[in-house]
Amino acid sequence: MITSLSLQNFKAWENTDDVSFGPITAFFGSNSSGKTSFLQSLLLLKQTAESADRGRVFDLGSTTSALVNLGTFHDLIFSHDENRTLGISMDWQEDEPFQIQNTDKEDQPPIAEDRDLHLAVEVSVVRQTPVVQYVEYGLGDKVFCMNRGPKNEYSLEADNYKFIRVQGRAWPLPPPGKFYSFPDQVRAYYQNAAFLSDLELQFEKLCRRIYYLGPLRQDPERTYTWGGGHPADVGKRGEYAVQALIASQSEGKKDNARGLIHRSDGVRRTKLMSVEQHVAEWLQELGLISSFDVKPIDTRGTIYQVAVKRTPNSPEVMLTDVGFGVSQVLPILVLLAYIPQGSIVLLEQPEIHLHPAVQSGLADIIIEAAKVRNLQIVLESHSEHLLMRLQRRLAEREVGPGYSLEPEDCKFYFCQPGENGSEIEQLALDQYGNITNWPDDFFGNAFGEAAAMNKAARRRAIRERNS
Repeated sequence: MITSLSLQNFKAWENTDDVSFGPITAFFGSNSSGKTSFLQSLLLLKQTAESADRGRVFDLGSTTSALVNLGTFHDLIFSHDENRTLGISMDWQEDEPFQIQNTDKEDQPPIAEDRDLHLAVEVSVVRQTPVVQYVEYGLGDKVFCMNRGPKNEYSLEADNYKFIRVQGRAWPLPPPGKFYSFPDQVRAYYQNAAFLSDLELQFEKLCRRIYYLGPLRQDPERTYTWGGGHPADVGKRGEYAVQALIASQSEGKKDNARGLIHRSDGVRRTKLMSVEQHVAEWLQELGLISSFDVKPIDTRGTIYQVAVKRTPNSPEVMLTDVGFGVSQVLPILVLLAYIPQGSIVLLEQPEIHLHPAVQSGLADIIIEAAKVRNLQIVLESHSEHLLMRLQRRLAEREVGPGYSLEPEDCKFYFCQPGENGSEIEQLALDQYGNITNWPDDFFGNAFGEAAAMNKAARRRAIRERNS
């Protein structure tokens, strides 16, 4: 789980300081307030880590298939000032302690062992080319850093650890690969630096656990073709949502948990179901449909239709023939049920095209996914209804069978434009779900609108009486 993120000179942010993350982290604010930048920074890390080009510091995205397209470094840097240095710092926590071993000597204790890891990087422009100024990893009390010197030479340093050079003539190190990877020569220059690859691999594993769904989702289709593949996720527009359902259906797995249920013998166990069953139950709870079925319409099992019933007595119709909200929320539900437990989900405006009551219900599903499936959910939203349901559940605490929502589970932030870039403020939640530092006009001014309406009504009534 990501525990904190800090951005320096990244798009609208001059400096965010450390932004703490929880199982559910939500960013609210006006348009162009910088809230989406937090999701984009994580997508930039993931996109670069999965890029085959080791010589490129950042993969900013240049194709339609890119997770995020950030243009050029000039577009990315705060105020488009290329004299500034861009910085990203992230802390994350593993479920189990991670250790790096001393491969130089046998039967030695680990160099470091901890659940908490850290990565920080700074990148600047040198002769119109992005260059890594330093990259730093932390594990426990150990810090390992590669710095760029004034003459473009790089050095390897560490806190609470001593690197030992191999015998022979000393020569300068080349720059890191991408923004986070120590060059291969490090392992050849130092006889006790092989473990650095393990830190890089751990960061890459974290990036592989990040999944994203954007705000613009694909329209439903009458038929879907499946060639036997198993998509990693639902795609950034939800274009693979039905294929993911078919793939999980073909595997016959039932490993998607739904709370704890109590048996007659007093034993508590998790209710398991298929992805399709899980999605169908969620759709029913949202009040969108009564039944949901993904079924083949050819003998080879390559062409499928999604059939639904609006009510138990309604005729069965295709997904294209029901309200648009069903097809828009479907990729969210499939993603939350399909990806492995322990994943990190980035949701951009999940409430788009959804009725207010469904937006509220979606908050309950997000809570369940976080607490039961152990997903970390980071979202950017404009939905007052979604936030208020989260607040209500915080007040109730006991949300579902075997799980509750605690104040420490939720980190909510309000972003707004400022004179010197965007500004961020954490919304303070008390134990009853109240926000004690509610910003002015957070979701508009409902009271002001009602007062203005009443004044206008009185003025009209007076004019009509006098006419």
